[in-house]
Amino acid sequence: MSNLIQCGNNRKSLVENLNESLKRLGTGYTDILYVHAWEYNTLIEEVMRSLDDVVRSGKALYVAVSDTPAWVISCTNMLADLRGWSRFIGLQTRYNLLNRSLEFDIQSACAEFEVGIIPWGCLAEGFLTGKYTRESIANTKKGSNMSDYRSNSAIAFAEDEQNWKILDEIIAIAAEIKRSPVQVTLNWISQKPGITSPLVGARTKAQLIENLKALEFKLTPEQMARLDAVSAPKYIPFPYSYASNLQTIVNKGVQTRDKYKPMLKMGSQYKGIQ
Repeated sequence: MSNLIQCGNNRKSLVENLNESLKRLGTGYTDILYVHAWEYNTLIEEVMRSLDDVVRSGKALYVAVSDTPAWVISCTNMLADLRGWSRFIGLQTRYNLLNRSLEFDIQSACAEFEVGIIPWGCLAEGFLTGKYTRESIANTKKGSNMSDYRSNSAIAFAEDEQNWKILDEIIAIAAEIKRSPVQVTLNWISQKPGITSPLVGARTKAQLIENLKALEFKLTPEQMARLDAVSAPKYIPFPYSYASNLQTIVNKGVQTRDKYKPMLKMGSQYKGIQ
C-alpha cells in the first residue's frame, strides 16, 4: 500500500512520488494506492484521470482515498463512472465513539458508491483503552512536540465530561462480558454499516493480539444501543437534524433503504431544527 502525502495531488506529484515509493519498496506495483488527503487545490478531473493512468499502467491495482469529505467521494466516483476511469474503492477516515461525524453523510456517500470504510483513530489516541483515569490525566502535562500528540489529545478529550461517560460505559460493558475496553470499542466499530475493517495502531505484539481478539465475539444489540446512546453527538447539523422528520411526513409508511438508515437514526436523536 502506498500513500501520496507531499506536494499535493497533481499529476506531477503523483508520478514522482509513486515511482520513488515503488523503488524503495522494491516492487513494480502496489495493490492499493491511497490519495492520503484531499488538498482542495487540484481539480477532480486531474486527480481521477491521473489515477486511472496509474491503474492502466499496472503500477497500482486499485485506488482509494483518505480524510476526504462526502462531496468529494460523490464527485470523484460519479466522474469516474461517467468517463470509464478507475473509481475509489476505499476510504480511510477518523471514526470512534468520541467522534461519530462519519455517520452524517460520509457513511451514506460510501454506501451509495460501494466504497469500503477503513476507520483510523478508533481508540481516540488511547483514551478509549481505559489506561487514563481522571486522576492520572490531571497529572499529565501538554508537550510541544509531535511525539506528544497522543498525550495532548488525551488531555483535550478529558476536558469534556461526556467523554468520560462514554469511557465509563465501555468499561462497564467490558467488565460484563469479560473483555477489554479496546476489544469492546473495536467491536462496536466493526459492527457499524459500511465498515470494512478498523485500522489498528498496535505498537507491540501483545497489543496486536489484544486487538485481534475483538473478532472473537459480537456485542449484543442492547450493548450496541447503550454505546450509541451515550456517544450520541450533542449537535446534529442541518439538514441531518431535519432528515428524520421526513420519515413521518413525506415518507410515512415507506421503508427506508438500509444504506441511509444510519444517517436518519443519528438525526432522530436530535429534536431541534437548526
